[in-house]
Amino acid sequence: METPRNLKKIIEALLFASSKPLSLKKLSKITGFPIQKVKEEIEKLKEEYYREDRAFGIFEVAGGYVMYSREEYADYIRKLRGDSAIRISKAMLETLAIIAYKQPITKAEMEILRGTSVDWTLKGLLERGLVKVVGRKKVRGAPLLYGTTDKFLKLFGLKSLDELPRMDSSSENF
Repeated sequence: METPRNLKKIIEALLFASSKPLSLKKLSKITGFPIQKVKEEIEKLKEEYYREDRAFGIFEVAGGYVMYSREEYADYIRKLRGDSAIRISKAMLETLAIIAYKQPITKAEMEILRGTSVDWTLKGLLERGLVKVVGRKKVRGAPLLYGTTDKFLKLFGLKSLDELPRMDSSSENF
């Protein structure tokens, strides 16, 4: 087994190599160290990167940890990759907000809340991987239920849905 002195470097290598967030449980299993020790080493790395003003950092999103480049370098990285930012129309954003706050939710329920068809916006959100089918509602016809994905959490920098901003009392009918 590796020494605790190497644990920080092992975690750094794993986060660097992974394209998906790694949970504390998974990091603990891979390294053979207790979850608490892994968490302590991640916090040390985060502080070190911040103190040294690095172009990247470790962020907690979608139930795990991931290494990201800082926002101010996003345009350069997009140029390197030839990526374009995820484009979301206002209608898509409205539908996504309804799904995020009301999930699991059916297409018909979304349309009642939006007051218009969500066929196009829902299709776009599914294609972008921001929402997914999470089951079927146990009613006549068994309509599909939709919810957000880990990609949604990553895109908005959320650890979990609990971090969604609270709705104020004026939007309770939403």
